[in-house]
Amino acid sequence: MAADASVLVTRPEGQSEALCAGLTEIGLRAVAQPMLELMPLGEPGPEARQQLLGLDAYSDIIFISANAVGFGLDWIDSYWPQLPVGINWYAIGDRTARELKARGLDVITPGAAMTSEGLLSLPALQHSQGSKVLIVRGEGGRETLRSRLEQRGAQVDSLVCYRRRPVPLEDGHLAALLERERIGLVLLSSGEGLANFTALLPHGETTNLPVLTIAVPSLRVAEQARELGWRHVRVANNATDEAMVEAARAWYSDEGSSE
Repeated sequence: MAADASVLVTRPEGQSEALCAGLTEIGLRAVAQPMLELMPLGEPGPEARQQLLGLDAYSDIIFISANAVGFGLDWIDSYWPQLPVGINWYAIGDRTARELKARGLDVITPGAAMTSEGLLSLPALQHSQGSKVLIVRGEGGRETLRSRLEQRGAQVDSLVCYRRRPVPLEDGHLAALLERERIGLVLLSSGEGLANFTALLPHGETTNLPVLTIAVPSLRVAEQARELGWRHVRVANNATDEAMVEAARAWYSDEGSSE
């Protein structure tokens, strides 16, 4: 295996094992270095308590990520040992859907289009006039889903149950890791992770590492990467382990054929 077949996996702590294993299976060397860490918010605040107590008033509940399922359902379970009926439960991606199904919920997903736009294209969310929607999420992030649903006439609340923060790394740690491990490809599963990864590199490093390629989960994040100065950007079908492994496979195939 060539030295530049090393791939950096940047998922949060405890969430990289399956992706690393998938990369190993196709002959690539995986190196894990989280870019973000997840922090619970503790006890729900007054607004969150009101949302939880009134959970049965929502017609649609949308989970933005598997992390939202873990943190959000812990809160919900403490208020509703028996979940209310008549609610449509949505997951933005396959991993999120699997987490919800493991908790015994029937889930609606956008299939391969694992984005806010994919979710908004679902027939069940096309006519939201007068419906009450709860989005379970972390702090920050995009507001596309909320704003589009409100444009369709829905009343939308956000149950914010965790926060993401950059992993504290010493100055120079990331650049040294890339050089020491001979990283050729970096897998980034969100725009926030991309921004943190770029910020942790010395100024101008994106133009000084012409051999480094990054893979991102959508065209939107790819555009963000180019605006940050990245020249070699690949777009995976989505942020799942399977899509990222396939993007890595295609990258290595192309790198090998160009030697």
